[in-house]
Amino acid sequence: MTDTSRDVAGHYGKGGLLDRMLAALAEAGKDRNRLTIDDLAPMDEFHSRRRLATQELAALLAPAATDRIVDIGSGVGGPSRYLAATYGCRVSGVDLTSEFVDTATALTALVGLSDKVDFRQGSALDLPFSDASFDLAWSQNVAMNIEDRPRYYAEMRRVLKPGGRLAIQDVTQGLPGALDFPVMWADRPEISFLRTQDETRGMLEAAGFEVLHWIDNTDSARAEAAAERARMGVAGAPAAPPILGIHVVVGPSFREKMRNAGKAQEDGRLRLLNAVLRRA
Repeated sequence: MTDTSRDVAGHYGKGGLLDRMLAALAEAGKDRNRLTIDDLAPMDEFHSRRRLATQELAALLAPAATDRIVDIGSGVGGPSRYLAATYGCRVSGVDLTSEFVDTATALTALVGLSDKVDFRQGSALDLPFSDASFDLAWSQNVAMNIEDRPRYYAEMRRVLKPGGRLAIQDVTQGLPGALDFPVMWADRPEISFLRTQDETRGMLEAAGFEVLHWIDNTDSARAEAAAERARMGVAGAPAAPPILGIHVVVGPSFREKMRNAGKAQEDGRLRLLNAVLRRA
C-alpha cells in the first residue's frame, strides 16, 4: 500500500464504526434481528445525495437479475445492498479501508443479503478480480481520492466484460479555487484529487469507454445539501442531529465538512456528475 493509500484509508477508518452504527440503530428502536436496507440507509449511503443518488444512478444503469456487479469503493455497503435487494443481482464490493469492509460484511449479514453481496479489501488501482469478471461496474464518490485516474479507469475496464457498462457518481472540480478543508473525502489537500468534468470524460474515453449518459446534478445537490445543512444546524445554531445519519460514520467533524463542501458547491468550485458508460 502506498503512503497516499494509507492516508486515504486512515481518513475513513477511525475505529469502532460497527459498534457506533449498531448502538444508533438500537437507540432508534430498530430490532437488530429484523433490520432492512431502509433501516440502514440514513447511515450507509455515504456519498452525495445519499439514497436518492443511488436510486437515480441505478435506474440509469438498469441492472438485470442475472448481472454480476463490482462496486468499487463500496464503503459500508449501502449501494451494494440496495442493488442486490432491488434488482436481484449479485454484487461484489471492494474498498481500501478494512474497517469499512468488515462493517459492510456484518451489516449485510444482518439484513440477510450475504448470499448476494460480498466485500473484500483492496485498491481501486489493483482490483482483486480476474479480467472480464463482471457485467456491470459501479462507483460513487471515489475518484476524488485517486490521483492516478488513467489506471483507475483502466482497472474498471479490465474487470468488465466487453460491452459491459459502468455507472459513476463523482464530485468534480468546477470553477478554479482551492477548497476549504476538511471535506467528506479529505481532511487535507494531499489526499484530494479533483478533476473537471471535461478532464474526467476525456480520461474515460481514452480508457476505452463510450458515454451513454452524462448528467450534471449540481443544482439538485445544492438544494438537497442546503436542506440537510438546515436540518443538521450546520449554518447557524447547531440543532441536535437525528439518531441515524452520516454523522454516525463521519464523527464530530461532519458539520464542518458539510459546511465547507456546501460553500464550494454554492460558489461553483464543486460540481456533481452522474454518468453511465459502455466498455468498447
